[in-house]
Amino acid sequence: MEYTCPLCGNKDPKYFGYRNGKIYCRRCISFHGEMASNEVFNKINKNYEANINYSLSEEQEEISLKILEGYKEKKNTLVYAVCGAGKTELVFKVIEYALKNGGHVGFAIPRKDVVIELKERLARTFDKNKVIALYGGHNKELIGDIIVLTTHQLYRYDHYFDLLILDEIDAFPYKDNPTLEALFKRSIKGNYVMMSATPSKRIIEEFNSPFHQILKLFHRYHKNPLPVPKVKIEFLVFKYIFLLKKLKEFIKENKPTLVFAPTIKESESLFSLVRIFLKNGNVVHSKKEDRAEIISDFRTNKYKFLITTSVLERGVTLPNLQVIIFHSDHELYNARALIQISGRVGRVKDYPSGEIIYIASKNTREMEESIGTIKGYNKDL
Repeated sequence: MEYTCPLCGNKDPKYFGYRNGKIYCRRCISFHGEMASNEVFNKINKNYEANINYSLSEEQEEISLKILEGYKEKKNTLVYAVCGAGKTELVFKVIEYALKNGGHVGFAIPRKDVVIELKERLARTFDKNKVIALYGGHNKELIGDIIVLTTHQLYRYDHYFDLLILDEIDAFPYKDNPTLEALFKRSIKGNYVMMSATPSKRIIEEFNSPFHQILKLFHRYHKNPLPVPKVKIEFLVFKYIFLLKKLKEFIKENKPTLVFAPTIKESESLFSLVRIFLKNGNVVHSKKEDRAEIISDFRTNKYKFLITTSVLERGVTLPNLQVIIFHSDHELYNARALIQISGRVGRVKDYPSGEIIYIASKNTREMEESIGTIKGYNKDL
């Protein structure tokens, strides 16, 4: 007899076990805790208008309306938009509509750091509403007008959300994780919006149906071209010499810089070297306990540069930011990751350009594909 896990949808018998005569699923055994009530809370005499003190571009406005119309028609939407296109702003109208109609609204993101930042942003925009954040170690309160949460926390919501927005669908740990994908689908009562700068072919194919729509935005709101990465091929010690030279140049010009390294070990060793020659820098990665404070200090210009792993490949917007990807030919850097990291540069209207430098010992297919894709986006301008 075939058994299906009611929580994650798993049917593979190798993940099932028995305890005290009851079946359990090893795929989602870690997802336990308090579940949210499906009771609709009182929404009378509240203002659900988004407090936006700037104008959307013509293209942003058009896509925003198409997302809203799709939701009214009970269609799910994939927003395929380049980094820095203003994806979050595109869903404000549909959030307003869902709230006005008494709907439960969720905004899911794979990573905790981005959840924290987005919660504050949505609280400023929907300042008459209760916006809460859920992530590991921060999950006492489960009910709010808008619930911003990591994808892991979706297990608490069984067919709960009338509108669920999922950003960064290609990010770890959500990407290619069948358990998290199942929890996402299980938590939806109504319809959903997925957003990504680099959706997989599988996701694009999934949205090619009458019940779905794909909306594309391949340029930023300020209408300037996306900065295109430059490749610097160097060997042995010369890679480090070139890195120090560029960092000194950016610091002298007062340009904040992110230097990406593929692994935690490499980021630490690289910082140990760089700090001998350059001050006013730091290193951040997923194991760094005070990384939120370090990132905050970088934003306020206390640090001139940060050496980082992929923990900062998303959700970072800073004026005049420059990016160096050290060891860009590493196997961990696929084209999608390189595009995401490159998307940190030129996001701010007053600083629409900047440098992205790949430092490598050889050119790779992934590096070439990322550059070709970015150039392709610019052809649509």
